[in-house]
Amino acid sequence: MLYVLTGTVQIGKTRWLERLVTKLAHEGITCYGVIAPGIWKEEPSPDGTGLTREKLGIENVLLPDNTRIPFALRRDIARAKGCYHPKSQAGAAQLGWHISDDAIEAVNRHMTSIASRSMRKEGPALLVIDELGRLELLSEQGLTEAISLLERGPVGSIRDALVVARDALAPLVEERFDAWGGCQLISPTKANEQLIIHALKAQKRP
Repeated sequence: MLYVLTGTVQIGKTRWLERLVTKLAHEGITCYGVIAPGIWKEEPSPDGTGLTREKLGIENVLLPDNTRIPFALRRDIARAKGCYHPKSQAGAAQLGWHISDDAIEAVNRHMTSIASRSMRKEGPALLVIDELGRLELLSEQGLTEAISLLERGPVGSIRDALVVARDALAPLVEERFDAWGGCQLISPTKANEQLIIHALKAQKRP
């Protein structure tokens, strides 16, 4: 099954996904792929009643090793730091984020190792891609090796995949990757967390 985790920006999709991956690990279920947590700046709110959060950048966590690499900076911050490259993949696509081509290459190298690694491990596993965006779905750039994995379908111990995509792009994911025996759009809820955990636990050998 292909699960497409979708919704508008900043509704907690990645935080939900981080919790899911942790809970699956406690069940002995391996997750392969990438999670993209934000880098946030927190300050007291003007009225003093709480905190305001400003998203400055994005990291990538490479699963299952949990290797953490810098991935993106907000475009205005990258320009201020002098590291913005208008001819990069993200620059040419005029994204709001500056994504290093070197970082994209590092994630793609990781993706190429997943198929063989999953064949060496028994038990259910989940392929996680956070996230597919305009580069991948509209420009055939970015995480191209993630696209290749998704087009291939189940491999080794991986029988299911979970892809994060914003609501405007989710139909493209649903239409393109038909090798998983079905597709289900989900939101970051407790019920959907339990749905996936139960589905993967059911694959364990008696």
